[in-house]
Amino acid sequence: MATQQYGYRGEYSYSYDDQDLRGSGPAPRRGLGRLPAGLRAPVEGRTWRELGYVLLSLPISIVGFTWAVTMVSLGAGLLVTFIGVPVLAAALAGARGLGSLERVRARGLLGVEVGSPEPVRPRKNGPMGWMGAVLKSGVSWRSLLYGVLHMPWAVFAFSVGLTFWATGWSLLTYPLWRWVFPMYAGQGGIQLYGDEHHSVYLDNPFEITVTALVGLAITLATPWVLRALTTVDRLAVVGLLGPSRLQSRVVELESDRGVVVDTAAADLRRIERDLHDGAQARLVGLAMDLGLAKEKLAEDPDAAARMVADAHGEVKTALQELRDLARGIHPAVLTDRGLDAALSSV
Repeated sequence: MATQQYGYRGEYSYSYDDQDLRGSGPAPRRGLGRLPAGLRAPVEGRTWRELGYVLLSLPISIVGFTWAVTMVSLGAGLLVTFIGVPVLAAALAGARGLGSLERVRARGLLGVEVGSPEPVRPRKNGPMGWMGAVLKSGVSWRSLLYGVLHMPWAVFAFSVGLTFWATGWSLLTYPLWRWVFPMYAGQGGIQLYGDEHHSVYLDNPFEITVTALVGLAITLATPWVLRALTTVDRLAVVGLLGPSRLQSRVVELESDRGVVVDTAAADLRRIERDLHDGAQARLVGLAMDLGLAKEKLAEDPDAAARMVADAHGEVKTALQELRDLARGIHPAVLTDRGLDAALSSV
Protein backbone atom coordinates (compact mmCIF):
# COMPACT_ATOMS: atom_id res chain seq x y z
CA MET A 1 0.00 0.00 0.00
CA ALA A 2 1.50 3.33 -1.02
CA THR A 3 1.33 6.37 1.25
CA GLN A 4 1.55 9.80 -0.32
CA GLN A 5 3.24 12.40 1.97
CA TYR A 6 2.77 16.14 1.55
CA GLY A 7 5.41 18.71 2.56
CA TYR A 8 4.90 22.25 3.75
CA ARG A 9 5.34 23.56 0.19
CA GLY A 10 2.85 21.12 -1.24
CA GLU A 11 5.55 18.81 -2.55
CA TYR A 12 4.77 15.14 -2.34
CA SER A 13 6.21 11.78 -3.19
CA TYR A 14 4.82 8.27 -3.35
CA SER A 15 6.13 4.83 -4.05
CA TYR A 16 4.46 1.71 -5.39
CA ASP A 17 5.34 -1.62 -6.89
CA ASP A 18 5.11 -0.97 -10.60
CA GLN A 19 3.88 -4.19 -12.13
CA ASP A 20 3.05 -4.37 -15.77
CA LEU A 21 -0.22 -6.22 -15.74
CA ARG A 22 -1.38 -5.12 -19.13
CA GLY A 23 -0.49 -8.35 -20.86
CA SER A 24 -1.78 -10.77 -18.22
CA GLY A 25 -5.33 -11.36 -19.38
CA PRO A 26 -7.53 -14.08 -17.94
CA ALA A 27 -7.38 -17.53 -19.41
CA PRO A 28 -10.05 -18.20 -22.01
CA ARG A 29 -13.20 -19.74 -20.58
CA ARG A 30 -13.79 -23.31 -21.60
CA GLY A 31 -16.51 -25.68 -20.61
CA LEU A 32 -18.70 -23.09 -18.87
CA GLY A 33 -21.55 -25.54 -18.95
CA ARG A 34 -19.68 -27.73 -16.47
CA LEU A 35 -19.37 -24.96 -13.89
CA PRO A 36 -21.81 -24.69 -10.98
CA ALA A 37 -24.85 -22.52 -11.56
CA GLY A 38 -23.57 -19.83 -9.20
CA LEU A 39 -20.38 -19.39 -11.23
CA ARG A 40 -22.16 -19.48 -14.60
CA ALA A 41 -24.85 -17.00 -13.61
CA PRO A 42 -22.88 -13.76 -14.30
CA VAL A 43 -22.33 -14.69 -17.96
CA GLU A 44 -25.63 -16.46 -18.68
CA GLY A 45 -28.06 -15.00 -21.15
CA ARG A 46 -30.78 -14.72 -18.53
CA THR A 47 -28.64 -12.35 -16.45
CA TRP A 48 -27.93 -10.10 -19.42
CA ARG A 49 -31.59 -10.06 -20.43
CA GLU A 50 -32.65 -9.11 -16.91
CA LEU A 51 -29.98 -6.40 -16.81
CA GLY A 52 -31.27 -5.08 -20.13
CA TYR A 53 -34.81 -5.07 -18.77
CA VAL A 54 -33.75 -3.10 -15.69
CA LEU A 55 -31.80 -0.57 -17.76
CA LEU A 56 -34.62 -0.08 -20.27
CA SER A 57 -37.20 0.30 -17.52
CA LEU A 58 -35.90 3.72 -16.51
CA PRO A 59 -36.48 5.63 -19.79
CA ILE A 60 -39.72 3.77 -20.51
CA SER A 61 -41.06 4.42 -17.01
CA ILE A 62 -40.18 8.11 -17.27
CA VAL A 63 -42.20 8.36 -20.47
CA GLY A 64 -45.12 6.47 -18.91
CA PHE A 65 -45.06 8.49 -15.69
CA THR A 66 -44.85 11.80 -17.55
CA TRP A 67 -47.72 10.82 -19.83
CA ALA A 68 -49.93 9.61 -16.98
CA VAL A 69 -49.38 12.56 -14.64
CA THR A 70 -49.57 15.21 -17.36
CA MET A 71 -52.66 13.88 -19.12
CA VAL A 72 -54.58 13.04 -15.95
CA SER A 73 -53.82 16.43 -14.43
CA LEU A 74 -54.83 18.18 -17.63
CA GLY A 75 -57.99 16.11 -17.98
CA ALA A 76 -58.99 16.60 -14.35
CA GLY A 77 -58.47 20.33 -14.66
CA LEU A 78 -60.62 20.46 -17.79
CA LEU A 79 -63.48 18.37 -16.40
CA VAL A 80 -65.41 21.57 -15.82
CA THR A 81 -65.70 21.60 -19.59
CA PHE A 82 -66.41 18.77 -21.97
CA ILE A 83 -62.78 18.75 -23.14
CA GLY A 84 -61.67 16.98 -19.97
CA VAL A 85 -63.49 13.75 -20.88
CA PRO A 86 -61.66 13.06 -24.17
CA VAL A 87 -58.36 14.08 -22.54
CA LEU A 88 -58.86 11.50 -19.79
CA ALA A 89 -59.90 8.92 -22.38
CA ALA A 90 -56.72 9.65 -24.36
CA ALA A 91 -54.66 9.30 -21.18
CA LEU A 92 -56.15 5.88 -20.50
CA ALA A 93 -55.75 4.80 -24.12
CA GLY A 94 -52.08 5.80 -24.03
CA ALA A 95 -51.62 3.90 -20.77
CA ARG A 96 -53.13 0.80 -22.39
CA GLY A 97 -50.68 1.14 -25.27
CA LEU A 98 -47.78 1.40 -22.83
CA GLY A 99 -49.13 -1.67 -21.05
CA SER A 100 -49.07 -3.61 -24.32
CA LEU A 101 -45.44 -2.59 -24.85
CA GLU A 102 -44.55 -3.67 -21.31
CA ARG A 103 -46.18 -7.07 -21.79
CA VAL A 104 -44.14 -7.62 -24.95
CA ARG A 105 -40.96 -6.49 -23.19
CA ALA A 106 -41.60 -8.73 -20.18
CA ARG A 107 -42.34 -11.66 -22.46
CA GLY A 108 -39.17 -11.17 -24.47
CA LEU A 109 -36.67 -10.34 -21.70
CA LEU A 110 -38.14 -11.95 -18.58
CA GLY A 111 -39.99 -14.88 -20.11
CA VAL A 112 -43.27 -13.88 -18.46
CA GLU A 113 -46.30 -15.18 -20.34
CA VAL A 114 -48.97 -12.58 -19.68
CA GLY A 115 -52.30 -12.92 -21.41
CA SER A 116 -53.81 -9.92 -23.15
CA PRO A 117 -56.56 -8.24 -21.12
CA GLU A 118 -60.05 -7.71 -22.39
CA PRO A 119 -60.13 -5.24 -25.30
CA VAL A 120 -62.25 -2.13 -25.30
CA ARG A 121 -65.74 -3.02 -26.51
CA PRO A 122 -67.97 0.04 -26.92
CA ARG A 123 -71.67 -0.64 -26.52
CA LYS A 124 -72.47 2.28 -28.78
CA ASN A 125 -70.91 3.37 -32.02
CA GLY A 126 -69.05 6.63 -32.35
CA PRO A 127 -66.50 8.56 -30.28
CA MET A 128 -68.78 8.88 -27.27
CA GLY A 129 -69.26 5.14 -27.05
CA TRP A 130 -65.52 4.55 -27.32
CA MET A 131 -64.68 7.13 -24.64
CA GLY A 132 -67.28 5.68 -22.31
CA ALA A 133 -65.90 2.17 -22.78
CA VAL A 134 -62.33 3.31 -22.12
CA LEU A 135 -63.29 5.24 -18.99
CA LYS A 136 -65.28 2.28 -17.61
CA SER A 137 -62.58 -0.28 -18.35
CA GLY A 138 -60.71 -1.52 -15.29
CA VAL A 139 -57.81 -2.54 -17.53
CA SER A 140 -57.32 1.10 -18.54
CA TRP A 141 -57.11 2.32 -14.96
CA ARG A 142 -54.78 -0.50 -13.93
CA SER A 143 -52.49 0.36 -16.84
CA LEU A 144 -52.50 3.99 -15.74
CA LEU A 145 -51.68 2.96 -12.18
CA TYR A 146 -48.79 0.87 -13.48
CA GLY A 147 -47.38 3.88 -15.31
CA VAL A 148 -47.45 5.94 -12.11
CA LEU A 149 -46.08 3.32 -9.71
CA HIS A 150 -43.45 1.83 -11.99
CA MET A 151 -41.31 4.95 -12.32
CA PRO A 152 -39.99 5.18 -8.70
CA TRP A 153 -39.35 1.45 -8.66
CA ALA A 154 -37.56 1.65 -12.02
CA VAL A 155 -35.27 4.39 -10.66
CA PHE A 156 -34.41 2.23 -7.64
CA ALA A 157 -33.90 -0.93 -9.71
CA PHE A 158 -31.79 0.95 -12.27
CA SER A 159 -29.55 2.41 -9.56
CA VAL A 160 -29.08 -0.84 -7.66
CA GLY A 161 -28.70 -3.10 -10.69
CA LEU A 162 -26.27 -0.86 -12.55
CA THR A 163 -24.24 -0.19 -9.39
CA PHE A 164 -23.80 -3.88 -8.63
CA TRP A 165 -22.99 -4.77 -12.23
CA ALA A 166 -20.53 -1.92 -12.85
CA THR A 167 -18.83 -2.21 -9.46
CA GLY A 168 -18.43 -5.96 -9.65
CA TRP A 169 -16.95 -6.11 -13.12
CA SER A 170 -14.78 -3.02 -12.54
CA LEU A 171 -13.19 -4.43 -9.40
CA LEU A 172 -12.92 -7.92 -10.86
CA THR A 173 -10.95 -6.62 -13.83
CA TYR A 174 -8.97 -4.09 -11.78
CA PRO A 175 -5.65 -5.94 -12.32
CA LEU A 176 -6.12 -5.45 -16.07
CA TRP A 177 -6.64 -1.70 -16.08
CA ARG A 178 -4.74 -0.50 -12.98
CA TRP A 179 -1.89 0.63 -15.23
CA VAL A 180 -4.04 3.60 -16.26
CA PHE A 181 -3.48 5.31 -12.89
CA PRO A 182 0.34 5.54 -12.88
CA MET A 183 0.48 6.28 -16.59
CA TYR A 184 -2.21 8.96 -16.87
CA ALA A 185 -3.28 9.98 -13.35
CA GLY A 186 0.08 10.08 -11.60
CA GLN A 187 -1.00 7.80 -8.76
CA GLY A 188 -0.50 4.17 -7.89
CA GLY A 189 -4.08 2.98 -8.17
CA ILE A 190 -7.58 3.51 -6.84
CA GLN A 191 -7.52 6.01 -3.98
CA LEU A 192 -9.20 4.69 -0.85
CA TYR A 193 -8.48 7.65 1.36
CA GLY A 194 -6.88 11.05 1.04
CA ASP A 195 -6.52 14.25 3.02
CA GLU A 196 -4.07 17.14 3.26
CA HIS A 197 -1.32 14.96 4.71
CA HIS A 198 -1.45 11.57 3.06
CA SER A 199 -3.41 9.35 0.67
CA VAL A 200 -3.98 5.61 0.52
CA TYR A 201 -3.99 3.71 -2.79
CA LEU A 202 -4.62 0.12 -3.84
CA ASP A 203 -1.38 -0.58 -5.63
CA ASN A 204 0.51 -3.57 -4.20
CA PRO A 205 -0.11 -7.19 -5.28
CA PHE A 206 -1.99 -8.15 -2.12
CA GLU A 207 -4.36 -5.20 -2.32
CA ILE A 208 -4.91 -5.76 -6.03
CA THR A 209 -5.76 -9.42 -5.38
CA VAL A 210 -8.17 -8.55 -2.56
CA THR A 211 -9.82 -5.93 -4.78
CA ALA A 212 -10.32 -8.50 -7.54
CA LEU A 213 -11.77 -11.01 -5.07
CA VAL A 214 -14.21 -8.42 -3.76
CA GLY A 215 -15.19 -7.70 -7.35
CA LEU A 216 -15.68 -11.42 -7.95
CA ALA A 217 -18.00 -11.67 -4.94
CA ILE A 218 -20.05 -8.69 -6.12
CA THR A 219 -20.15 -10.07 -9.67
CA LEU A 220 -21.40 -13.44 -8.43
CA ALA A 221 -24.06 -11.71 -6.32
CA THR A 222 -25.24 -9.45 -9.15
CA PRO A 223 -27.39 -12.08 -10.96
CA TRP A 224 -29.33 -12.80 -7.79
CA VAL A 225 -29.82 -9.10 -7.13
CA LEU A 226 -31.18 -8.76 -10.67
CA ARG A 227 -33.45 -11.77 -10.08
CA ALA A 228 -34.89 -10.10 -6.99
CA LEU A 229 -35.39 -6.77 -8.77
CA THR A 230 -37.07 -8.30 -11.81
CA THR A 231 -39.30 -10.47 -9.60
CA VAL A 232 -41.04 -7.28 -8.51
CA ASP A 233 -41.41 -6.31 -12.17
CA ARG A 234 -42.87 -9.71 -12.98
CA LEU A 235 -45.46 -9.36 -10.22
CA ALA A 236 -46.34 -5.84 -11.34
CA VAL A 237 -46.77 -6.84 -14.98
CA VAL A 238 -48.91 -9.86 -14.15
CA GLY A 239 -50.96 -8.10 -11.48
CA LEU A 240 -51.60 -4.76 -13.21
CA LEU A 241 -51.21 -5.42 -16.93
CA GLY A 242 -52.56 -8.96 -17.22
CA PRO A 243 -56.18 -10.09 -17.33
CA SER A 244 -58.15 -9.83 -14.10
CA ARG A 245 -59.22 -12.88 -12.12
CA LEU A 246 -62.82 -12.37 -13.18
CA GLN A 247 -61.85 -12.23 -16.83
CA SER A 248 -59.65 -15.31 -16.47
CA ARG A 249 -62.54 -17.12 -14.81
CA VAL A 250 -64.91 -16.08 -17.61
CA VAL A 251 -62.46 -17.35 -20.23
CA GLU A 252 -62.09 -20.61 -18.33
CA LEU A 253 -65.86 -21.06 -18.08
CA GLU A 254 -66.30 -20.30 -21.77
CA SER A 255 -63.67 -22.91 -22.58
CA ASP A 256 -65.35 -25.46 -20.30
CA ARG A 257 -68.72 -24.69 -21.84
CA GLY A 258 -67.28 -25.29 -25.29
CA VAL A 259 -65.93 -28.66 -24.15
CA VAL A 260 -69.31 -29.62 -22.67
CA VAL A 261 -71.15 -28.58 -25.83
CA ASP A 262 -68.76 -30.55 -28.02
CA THR A 263 -69.09 -33.60 -25.78
CA ALA A 264 -72.89 -33.38 -25.83
CA ALA A 265 -72.90 -33.06 -29.62
CA ALA A 266 -70.62 -36.09 -29.93
CA ASP A 267 -72.92 -38.09 -27.64
CA LEU A 268 -75.96 -37.12 -29.70
CA ARG A 269 -74.22 -38.22 -32.90
CA ARG A 270 -73.27 -41.51 -31.25
CA ILE A 271 -76.86 -42.12 -30.11
CA GLU A 272 -78.18 -41.30 -33.56
CA ARG A 273 -75.68 -43.67 -35.16
CA ASP A 274 -76.49 -46.46 -32.70
CA LEU A 275 -80.22 -46.06 -33.28
CA HIS A 276 -79.83 -45.99 -37.05
CA ASP A 277 -77.37 -48.85 -37.36
CA GLY A 278 -78.66 -50.98 -34.49
CA ALA A 279 -82.20 -50.93 -33.15
CA GLN A 280 -83.76 -49.18 -36.15
CA ALA A 281 -82.28 -51.61 -38.68
CA ARG A 282 -83.28 -54.55 -36.51
CA LEU A 283 -86.86 -53.27 -36.15
CA VAL A 284 -87.14 -52.75 -39.92
CA GLY A 285 -86.00 -56.33 -40.49
CA LEU A 286 -88.46 -57.51 -37.83
CA ALA A 287 -91.35 -55.75 -39.59
CA MET A 288 -90.41 -57.40 -42.88
CA ASP A 289 -90.21 -60.84 -41.24
CA LEU A 290 -93.61 -60.41 -39.60
CA GLY A 291 -95.07 -59.34 -42.94
CA LEU A 292 -93.75 -62.51 -44.60
CA ALA A 293 -95.04 -64.62 -41.70
CA LYS A 294 -98.48 -63.08 -42.11
CA GLU A 295 -98.53 -63.99 -45.80
CA LYS A 296 -97.49 -67.60 -45.10
CA LEU A 297 -99.81 -68.08 -42.13
CA ALA A 298 -102.60 -69.59 -44.26
CA GLU A 299 -100.39 -71.56 -46.69
CA ASP A 300 -97.67 -72.88 -44.36
CA PRO A 301 -98.50 -72.44 -40.66
CA ASP A 302 -95.31 -74.23 -39.54
CA ALA A 303 -93.04 -71.91 -41.53
CA ALA A 304 -95.02 -68.91 -40.29
CA ALA A 305 -94.60 -70.12 -36.70
CA ARG A 306 -90.84 -70.45 -37.17
CA MET A 307 -90.68 -66.94 -38.62
CA VAL A 308 -92.68 -65.59 -35.68
CA ALA A 309 -90.31 -67.35 -33.27
CA ASP A 310 -87.33 -65.80 -35.05
CA ALA A 311 -89.04 -62.41 -34.91
CA HIS A 312 -89.57 -62.90 -31.18
CA GLY A 313 -85.83 -63.41 -30.76
CA GLU A 314 -85.13 -60.30 -32.80
CA VAL A 315 -87.50 -58.35 -30.56
CA LYS A 316 -85.56 -59.47 -27.48
CA THR A 317 -82.27 -58.48 -29.11
CA ALA A 318 -83.66 -55.08 -30.10
CA LEU A 319 -84.94 -54.52 -26.56
CA GLN A 320 -81.50 -55.37 -25.16
CA GLU A 321 -79.84 -52.91 -27.54
CA LEU A 322 -82.31 -50.20 -26.51
CA ARG A 323 -81.59 -50.94 -22.83
CA ASP A 324 -77.85 -50.66 -23.46
CA LEU A 325 -78.37 -47.41 -25.30
CA ALA A 326 -80.58 -46.03 -22.53
CA ARG A 327 -78.01 -47.09 -19.93
CA GLY A 328 -75.39 -45.04 -21.80
CA ILE A 329 -77.67 -42.01 -21.69
CA HIS A 330 -78.86 -42.51 -18.13
CA PRO A 331 -76.30 -44.44 -16.06
CA ALA A 332 -77.78 -47.15 -13.90
CA VAL A 333 -75.66 -46.03 -10.95
CA LEU A 334 -77.54 -42.72 -11.03
CA THR A 335 -80.81 -44.53 -10.36
CA ASP A 336 -79.40 -47.12 -7.98
CA ARG A 337 -77.04 -45.04 -5.82
CA GLY A 338 -77.77 -41.38 -6.53
CA LEU A 339 -75.92 -38.38 -7.95
CA ASP A 340 -72.84 -38.54 -5.70
CA ALA A 341 -72.01 -42.09 -6.71
CA ALA A 342 -72.67 -41.31 -10.37
CA LEU A 343 -70.28 -38.33 -10.31
CA SER A 344 -67.65 -40.38 -8.47
CA SER A 345 -67.80 -43.08 -11.14
CA VAL A 346 -67.10 -40.60 -13.96
